[in-house]
Amino acid sequence: MNTEQFISLLAEKGISLTSQQIKQYETYYETLVEWNEKMNLTAITEKQEVYLKHFFDSITAGFYFNFDQPLHVCDVGAGAGFPSIPIKIAFPKIHVTIVDSLNKRIHFLEHLADQLQLDHVRFIHDRAETFGQLKEHREAYDIVTARAVARMSVLSELCLPLVKIGGTFIAMKGASGKEEVDASTKAIALFGGVVKESFAFSLPFEESERNIYFIQKQKSTPKKYPRKPGTPNRSPIE
Repeated sequence: MNTEQFISLLAEKGISLTSQQIKQYETYYETLVEWNEKMNLTAITEKQEVYLKHFFDSITAGFYFNFDQPLHVCDVGAGAGFPSIPIKIAFPKIHVTIVDSLNKRIHFLEHLADQLQLDHVRFIHDRAETFGQLKEHREAYDIVTARAVARMSVLSELCLPLVKIGGTFIAMKGASGKEEVDASTKAIALFGGVVKESFAFSLPFEESERNIYFIQKQKSTPKKYPRKPGTPNRSPIE
């Protein structure tokens, strides 16, 4: 996907980019590749692949949800900023908090935000399990996102405690999404969520399968969740 195709396909979905936003994606790409030479941020570095598999793929959540409002969004395990930073560029009204367990990635994101001149963004070095128990963050976010971080049963434990009641957990998954969600019904309900909508589609050009799940928070997550670091992954709620 070249830059022109990226701009055109977003426009078809009603997302019209300004010249400043187009420049921000270009700067994002250049900064990602530059920093990737000294630390492992992504295995995908070819420009057309980054625009398709990182930028466009991240923004697909905005095809099904209105991000054009001052929502408070928390992105769990965003790595090099996906999906929240591409979404933030396209929908600048949102407020973004990224939590990631690797301090080097946080330094990259701080530098990136400075290069892109983003406002209302913050980056926190923490494990999702301990972050979710912090009073100021627990059930504080309108939207919590995660993309390719862990299985849905694990993700639900990490993300749903952060979603305010009435808010939404947006899980971005590949081809295994339906199977994961079917196996996680008990966990999602335990943490206070219910799957409200799901969308399946293929990424353009390469036709790989994508699934996006919108899980609404209907009741408070029991206080003991998330459990201690590492426990959700070792002993997922089935």
